[in-house]
Amino acid sequence: MQALRAVQNWPVGAAAAVVLEGPAPQAGAIGGPAPGSGDGVRIVATVGDETRVLPWASITKLCTALAVLVATEEGSAALDDPAGPAGSTVAHLLAHASGLGPDRGPPLMPPGRRRIYSNYGYELLGEHVGARSGIPFADYLTEAVLEPLVMDGARWGASRSPASGLTGSVRDLAALGRELMSPTLVSPETLARATAVAYPGLDGVVPGFGLQRPCDWGLGPEVRGSKRPHWTGARNDPRTFGHFGRAGGFLWVDPAAGVALGALSDRAFGPWAADAWPALADGVLAELGGG
Repeated sequence: MQALRAVQNWPVGAAAAVVLEGPAPQAGAIGGPAPGSGDGVRIVATVGDETRVLPWASITKLCTALAVLVATEEGSAALDDPAGPAGSTVAHLLAHASGLGPDRGPPLMPPGRRRIYSNYGYELLGEHVGARSGIPFADYLTEAVLEPLVMDGARWGASRSPASGLTGSVRDLAALGRELMSPTLVSPETLARATAVAYPGLDGVVPGFGLQRPCDWGLGPEVRGSKRPHWTGARNDPRTFGHFGRAGGFLWVDPAAGVALGALSDRAFGPWAADAWPALADGVLAELGGG
């Protein structure tokens, strides 16, 4: 895939992968179909070292959210469980709408008033699911998400933080992208709810991209909506969802185009990424005829 080669010109050591719905071309295809999804979702192109393990930082939140959703379907947790500050629920924490600030401390405002990006909220989600399931959350996520998706290179770092603690390869990131396109761990209805806007109309800040009005978010994934500027491309559909991490990587799924794109790098997020990531997205979508 020609557009993916732009990654080779980034001022970092990086790798990227594209996942498509529909039959995959034989040339350049890696991996088989997603488990349980027939042959409709495949990793079709990569560039760089697809097995190099790098920090995921906040991309971890996509796996944490998926593990929480598994817990809701298993009955060990529920989206309307009280969690976090008074009046907040599991759903509020997933959607950064609990009123908690970025780090540990008292709430900054009541739930449902503003989108405040909160790592602390995800730490509380891990505590809640761990307490309800009787399994430490890091172990629960490994058993519920990493192992069934065969994310063999994905590991917890020293912090084991539900907000930012995973490391892994682009191949692992692509496996997660396949799941978010064609779910096998949760029902399509559960995934659809998680990737739609939760608590619509809330304003907030996307770290690195400033105040957004509104700042759309789902139950874990960020939803692109009408945000400008943004880390996805101008060609991405407003329903595009995903997450990026300050360690220098991202994963998004564009359901209109039937495309997922993920990348990891060895350089922290900064102006280079704010320029390079949207350009890569637009190049990939243009080559595939999307957007």
